[in-house]
Amino acid sequence: MAETAKSPAAKALTEKGAAAKADKNPAAKNQAAKNPAAKAEKSQERQCPDFAANPSNYVNRELSWLEFNYRVLSEARDKSIPLFERLKFLSITASNLDEFYMVRVASLKDMVHAKYTKPDIAGLTPQEQLDQISVKTHDLVDMQYSTYNRSLVPALRLNGLRIILAHEDLTEQEAEFADAYFQQNVYPVLTPMAFDSSRPFPLIRNKTLNIAALLKKKAGKDEELEFAMVQVPSVIPRIVELPRETDEDGRERRVVILLEEIIERNMPSLFLNYDIVASHPFRIMRNADLTIDEEEAVDLLEEIQKQLKKRQWGEAIRLEIESNVDKRLLKILKKELSISSQDIFNINGPLDLTFLMKMYGLPGFENFKTVPHKPQPIPALMNEDDIFTNIRKGDILLHHPYQSFDPVVNFVRSAARDPEVLAIKQTLYRVSGNSPIIAALAEAADNGKQVSVLVELKARFDEENNINWAKMLEKAGCHVIYGLVGLKTHSKITLVVRMEEDGIRRYVHLGTGNYNDSTAKQYTDCGILTCDPQIGEDATAVFNMLSGYSEPLSWNKLIVAPLWLRGRFLRMIRRETENARKGRPAHIMAKMNSLCDKEVITALYEASYAGVKIELVIRGICCLKAGVAGLSENISVRSIVGNFLEHSRIFYFYNDGSPEVYMGSADWMPRNLDRRVEITFPVEDPELKKQVVHILEVELEDNVKAHMLQPDGTYEKEDKRGKVLVNSQEQFCEEAVRMAEASRQTDDLTVTRVFKPIESSSL
Repeated sequence: MAETAKSPAAKALTEKGAAAKADKNPAAKNQAAKNPAAKAEKSQERQCPDFAANPSNYVNRELSWLEFNYRVLSEARDKSIPLFERLKFLSITASNLDEFYMVRVASLKDMVHAKYTKPDIAGLTPQEQLDQISVKTHDLVDMQYSTYNRSLVPALRLNGLRIILAHEDLTEQEAEFADAYFQQNVYPVLTPMAFDSSRPFPLIRNKTLNIAALLKKKAGKDEELEFAMVQVPSVIPRIVELPRETDEDGRERRVVILLEEIIERNMPSLFLNYDIVASHPFRIMRNADLTIDEEEAVDLLEEIQKQLKKRQWGEAIRLEIESNVDKRLLKILKKELSISSQDIFNINGPLDLTFLMKMYGLPGFENFKTVPHKPQPIPALMNEDDIFTNIRKGDILLHHPYQSFDPVVNFVRSAARDPEVLAIKQTLYRVSGNSPIIAALAEAADNGKQVSVLVELKARFDEENNINWAKMLEKAGCHVIYGLVGLKTHSKITLVVRMEEDGIRRYVHLGTGNYNDSTAKQYTDCGILTCDPQIGEDATAVFNMLSGYSEPLSWNKLIVAPLWLRGRFLRMIRRETENARKGRPAHIMAKMNSLCDKEVITALYEASYAGVKIELVIRGICCLKAGVAGLSENISVRSIVGNFLEHSRIFYFYNDGSPEVYMGSADWMPRNLDRRVEITFPVEDPELKKQVVHILEVELEDNVKAHMLQPDGTYEKEDKRGKVLVNSQEQFCEEAVRMAEASRQTDDLTVTRVFKPIESSSL
């Protein structure tokens, strides 16, 4: 039976989660009081400026995120990138912006409605943030459509694909085809809707594409205009291919038009007794942030299902409409949707550019795409031994998507079929649509294994999928846990308990990314397979904690949020600070998705002030200012935006010549450190540590896909002049191929277990 953990231990964990801070720990305070070195550190800290007191030392989270979307857009504008890859990047910027509005902007609007005026770490109130977001987003959207209209559409036409931008541009032959297509495939599906005194304004679903029209009766003297609309059906492909044409040079060229243009051309057939005075496609975005009272919910699954239904009908927070819209029509929409002027976007082109991802999938244009990398086998597993035997030989590092995700699937599948395996326990946050992991867990339960699965129902925009998976796993006989009240379980961990000749042995997979075989081909992530007894013991404690059995007093090697992770990271940063103050070498390298925790940022500023060299690779949000004199002159920040989505979290601390390396699921964000169950784990094997440090070093050398954070908060591409070109993603692809090839030629463990990087200059 599925459950949500509400035991005393789990409740304590939840209550402490948001408030736990290492420097508020009484035991830590007592220890510091007895420790002269700790006192000396505090004395020296007082000499350091109070960085936290000045909001200008921090960047607003939302504006930093918009900077990230500009970096993605820069890939769409880069003419050195294959044409169809540029389409993909532009589509991603549109998809990103949709989610940003549905969640982040929606949340700020909720704050304004609640008259919440407390400023953020950068000193901006919610309303001030909304004002700045609107200005920056309008500029971003203008740049999106400039890229589409002035660069991509002409380039596509030159390379054999013409997009008809408006139905008025159809040739006579094309118009006949489009009209016939409408009558046969589209007209029967449409539902025209009127709005007048007897018919209320139609309820418009979130993110749907619609066409609004102003109508005038053909007969009679009534000059009053009437409003009507029709939804563009999502069940019909939006990209419609027309008969091919021959270009000026006699070459065949494919022609496409968007479905809404065909519908708009045929609007008169939907309103036979009216003249169409004006018609314009439009699209609205609604507040999609779920509000769930977990403490009061009797059944979390049912409560989330109920809230999901409301997501389609939340407050309208954004309106996209054609730039040449009739002002009378816009006035009606603005009034009925209760939307402000700053949230109206006049679009010079087709609405919702996410359709470009479908265009990317059109067959016949492979020459305009990057040759896909084939994930390589793991050298340590390229032998006849089963996966458990190979793990017993030593820890195994996985680096996706350069190396295959198959070993992770095989780990769970082998456990499901191995008669010696007694139990499998796993956390699931996001999985693929036809997940082999889910199938393996169900098979394990069917084979009589004890299978426990924590399915995080609150994974945003995957709630419905996860509800379905939870029900399926329950029916298969798995023990399903929905998670801890008040916390999201974001950690990536699998525990396999196996009976062997010398007793019980625990095998563990820990990762930085989801158990999703689909995204594992697109996201860069790392993981480790191990049978380290101490990690196995910690893994058992994690699952006991999640199921509500107990809260461990201490951990052997794993560092778990929300109670322990923040304090541990701060202590490691401050250790480097103290070493720098003593004149010793001090160095921090860290890679993550986002950095926006004020306490961590302040600790990094203090470390920089003391002389610690800090090198950060942060893909997305960064609320830290880099390279500012007197604040962060020893900190550099780079963001890598490439063909794969950078997703791994890796942390390196020099530690006075005894480096410590960690990987995990958490970014340096308040939500990860305080409101989620996260796991950070050490990399201890010397060869694996060498490989992980190499990952950081290569990314810090990247001068092809890296954008450098400037002191003013903007980003600029790394200066490549006079340098050997280093594309970190391409180098990792090449290294994975070479390592696999070397392993195919030998069974020697010194080859399959020893990492040999290639020089960047050899690529």
